[in-house]
Amino acid sequence: MKMVKSLLLGTAAGLVAVTAGQAADLPVKAKPVEYVKVCSLYGAGFYYMPGTDICLKVGGYARAETTYHSNGSSGPGPQTADLNNRLTNEWFMRARAYITADAREQTAWGTARAYVAVGIATSDTGAALVPSILGFNRAFIQWAGITAGVTQSFYDFYSAAAVGYRAYMISEDTGDAGWWLWAYTAQLGNGLSASISAEERRATQIVGVIGTTLVAGGIAVPGAQTTGYGGIQSPDIVGNIRLDQTWGSAQVMAAAHEVNPQYYGLAAAGGAASSGAVFTGHPGDQWGWVVGAGLRLNFPMIAQGDYFQGEVNYTKGGVNYLTKSDALTGAAQTERGNTFGFGVVSDCVYGSAAAGVPNTRGTGCELTTAWSVNASYEHYWTPQFHESFVGFYLSAKYDTLANANLCAFETGVGATGTGAVAPAGCNNNWNIWGVATRLQYDFTKTLYLGVEFLYNRLESAQLPGGVIASTAEAARIAPAGNGLAVGSTIKDENNLAVTLRIHKDFLP
Repeated sequence: MKMVKSLLLGTAAGLVAVTAGQAADLPVKAKPVEYVKVCSLYGAGFYYMPGTDICLKVGGYARAETTYHSNGSSGPGPQTADLNNRLTNEWFMRARAYITADAREQTAWGTARAYVAVGIATSDTGAALVPSILGFNRAFIQWAGITAGVTQSFYDFYSAAAVGYRAYMISEDTGDAGWWLWAYTAQLGNGLSASISAEERRATQIVGVIGTTLVAGGIAVPGAQTTGYGGIQSPDIVGNIRLDQTWGSAQVMAAAHEVNPQYYGLAAAGGAASSGAVFTGHPGDQWGWVVGAGLRLNFPMIAQGDYFQGEVNYTKGGVNYLTKSDALTGAAQTERGNTFGFGVVSDCVYGSAAAGVPNTRGTGCELTTAWSVNASYEHYWTPQFHESFVGFYLSAKYDTLANANLCAFETGVGATGTGAVAPAGCNNNWNIWGVATRLQYDFTKTLYLGVEFLYNRLESAQLPGGVIASTAEAARIAPAGNGLAVGSTIKDENNLAVTLRIHKDFLP
């Protein structure tokens, strides 16, 4: 019995030894796989990047749309260089797609955020397909109250893109293209905040009149008009105070904008702007300014999602804060009746009698005055079907001396500079207004189909007699090559554009 017991114990010991030896030869067991985890700190769609405390959300969208009667343009619109005849491209088509990345993490000074949106866009005016363009409209960092990079201007309040599709619906909204800035926002509590921002200058054009002949370019020669700013010397300074509550939001804002003209001209007729050029002086720099106020009111008692938004602005020398369109000159010519409407967009106008003599009766830079109003109401007929009702108005005014110099250039007669006098019937003040409705059906939270009807009216500037008096006059005020006929009547112009869009987000 003892022999059997010893045999069994010996066998067991041998098996343990063999097993231990085999186990020593096996590879070390792998660590558990580190799966991507949901990050719930910042809302839906965020995940922790493995091995870090950074939360990342990747999103984007794809969109296709087409517009009828927009003068082949999604930006400046139907009343810029529009022949409105058989040469006009009535259809405009485009597609775009963007990829977005939003990375956030917690620091001792609050959330640090980096955001980028890059994509492609193609468009076809009916003449040729424009090649794909790789671009971006967002690239910024937010941290400890600081916002730096390309994002939306801190002057903005009214959102045109939220209630309409066409960019030529007059507004100052920079949301679609983005805007360069460095800003600081202080949270004051109870939804109240204050921001100060140094931003890319919002410049339209400076019109310098020296003589009465149009010459392209930024430096004037004898008998020329210039249309350029000087080099940038200062960013625009923007500030706002904003209140956000459950009932909606409100904001007051202001901006200072440096208006720095170029020269009266070169000392030698036809001289080239170079390091050795002799300039003949220039108007002094001025600071334009703009003030505005915006209001949004939510109306859930009418329908969930309903709201009103509106904004008013007033400026001297900062017209780009009222409209992103910077050249309405030569607005619309119709084949039937041979009519023409126009309006000059500028931040200031100056003039000089002669480019070859320093400061010859040279004016200062006469700042342009303008004001605007935007208003819209979004109504949900059902939880998925909603409609916007939109209205906008902009008025631009030139003082006596600015108008006189513009008239001298446009008509080709009379003195320029401080001696300019506008002939009877010449008035460069103009207005533009419009109304629109957009109907949209949201099939899901990320897919919608919509149609927009946009009517606008340009209330034209005027020339003596209300007609185009000569081919030279037509060439000065009309787009190059438009064939504007002598005797064309200057009158207000109208346009109705229709846009169809389909849009799909990658993430809500």
